[in-house]
Amino acid sequence: MTTIQVLLVLALVAAASAQYGHGHGGILLSHAPVVHHEPEPIAHPKYAFKYGVHDSHTGDVKDQVEERDGDVVKGEYSLLQPDGTKRTVHYTADHHNGFNAVVSISGHAIHPEQPKIVHAAPVLSYGHGHY
Repeated sequence: MTTIQVLLVLALVAAASAQYGHGHGGILLSHAPVVHHEPEPIAHPKYAFKYGVHDSHTGDVKDQVEERDGDVVKGEYSLLQPDGTKRTVHYTADHHNGFNAVVSISGHAIHPEQPKIVHAAPVLSYGHGHY
């Protein structure tokens, strides 16, 4: 019983004296200096652009004009629709009214005549059964 008590005391001494760090010094805590960050000034957003595409080979015809001054955006775009009419959209957007668009269609729609489907007469066969 004395041997067990000696081993138990040695185990407790070993556990109490054990430390992490592999020979390095203790942990040193320090606080980072407080950094005051000034927000970067936001530039006043302002731009204007326009472009147009007129590809007679593919039939892609469209235009767009837009301008922005601060939080107000105004513009319009138009495109040639498959039926030959021109769709024009005038739009505005701001924080007070949100996005608003007025769509107009100009020109006359051209709908090509649908081809008539002709069903062939059934083929009659006067065979003699299986070969």
